[in-house]
Amino acid sequence: MPVIINGYKSFMQMKNRYKFVFLHPMSRRIPQEKKFLKDIAIIDIAEEGRGVGKTEDLVLFVEKAVPGDVVDVELMRKKKNFAEARVTSLKEASSYRVDPFCEHFGVCGGCKWQHMTYDAQLKFKQQSVDNALSRIGKVDTSAMESILGSAQTEYYRNKLEYTFSNKKWLTSVDEDASQLEMNALGFHVPGRFDKILDIDHCFLQEDPSNEVRNSIRDFALSQGMTFYDLREHSGVLRNLIIRISSTGEMMVIVVFAYPEEGQVELLMEFVKEKFPQVASLLYIVNQKRNDTIFDQDIHVYAGRDFIYEEMEGLRYKVGPKSFYQTNSAQAYELYKITRDFANLKGDELVYDLYTGAGTIANFVAKKAREVVGVEYVPTAIEDAKVNSSINDITNTKFYAGDMKDVLTPSFIAEHGKPDVVITDPPRAGMHADVVARLLEMESPRIVYVSCNAATQARDLVLLGEKYEVKRIKPVDMFPHTQHVENVVLLELKK
Repeated sequence: MPVIINGYKSFMQMKNRYKFVFLHPMSRRIPQEKKFLKDIAIIDIAEEGRGVGKTEDLVLFVEKAVPGDVVDVELMRKKKNFAEARVTSLKEASSYRVDPFCEHFGVCGGCKWQHMTYDAQLKFKQQSVDNALSRIGKVDTSAMESILGSAQTEYYRNKLEYTFSNKKWLTSVDEDASQLEMNALGFHVPGRFDKILDIDHCFLQEDPSNEVRNSIRDFALSQGMTFYDLREHSGVLRNLIIRISSTGEMMVIVVFAYPEEGQVELLMEFVKEKFPQVASLLYIVNQKRNDTIFDQDIHVYAGRDFIYEEMEGLRYKVGPKSFYQTNSAQAYELYKITRDFANLKGDELVYDLYTGAGTIANFVAKKAREVVGVEYVPTAIEDAKVNSSINDITNTKFYAGDMKDVLTPSFIAEHGKPDVVITDPPRAGMHADVVARLLEMESPRIVYVSCNAATQARDLVLLGEKYEVKRIKPVDMFPHTQHVENVVLLELKK
């Protein structure tokens, strides 16, 4: 459902919410004489990489505009006091503006901030965290520490997921589909669930990721294998997942939909022979209406059913269904900050909420007396136990279940009141019942790791009843996107 922003008393009130603005294509028609505006100063940047400008009666969200630009624009969709627009002429280029390095920029759904310098990206990410915490959470951010940038701004992801489609996105209206290869292997085009942009070179994952993807696509085409039809739910090939760990190990997962006899073996044998360095070669046959693989059987074609990640001497087994931070190097920095905020001396009982595969729990275990991890996904908890075992960590315990149902007074009575709580919830933040339980427990310190500063700020309002914010540290995990992680230390009020 689109969120309609209307009736705000000031632009700043709207500014705090503009990340949620999406206009329906049937929004108000714009008279021709009012479609074009000149000399619009871009003053900020919104979600999805759109620049923000302002006239006397409109807030404008301008595609591919950068703060500091002065542009002429054409209004594309309009509501009462805001509109979406595109640049028709760049009058003055911002000092933040750079040429995008990827040929797919602007069409692909990722890397929306490639047209800004990395320093500018960090500036606006820090600003977005500051705005969320101060405006939503009413937090004093004067002591917020500088955002930690990523040492790698290209080829930093350890996992990419691609989609096969028989409906390739044409990049020019002049292209004649009847004369083109319409099968594609790449990323979804924003706003078009059934259209896939064929990717030639992606700057998100190191080699040989691009070669693997392109080779699989070309071989499948040469063998006449059909690509998935997202509307009709038909075709042989559906998805491709590539994981490359910090140790250099590679996992390749090919997801089939409706393969004919011999096609699975034909393609998998091709990958095995061409890329013998693949440590884990897997396949899935998924005939559901959605792409999720968590309820699917995984078949090992060659190698192991996992690869290894390493962090500070610890080894982590990462399987096809495992969650692991997608920027391995920056995850290490994030976890070091989390451990630093926890200020462990060695005798603490730590609760690690939303523990996932126990990455943080095992990372801090050597500094604590005991770590208790809780996670909703049972398979992730099994991964967490394995990761403790292979690292000879004996002071961790892991439990699976809905957080609000597991974290009960009886659970706390059994395991003890924690000295430190580390919580790393999903983008939606913590359930109100979990926040209430934290307030009841009154642990001396809470370290709150979040990938969504807005929901984090909402939770901080509730925790503010008994806790005060002591430290704030944003961390950039995803260069060239608007996404940012944030770590907050809360201490119990005296």
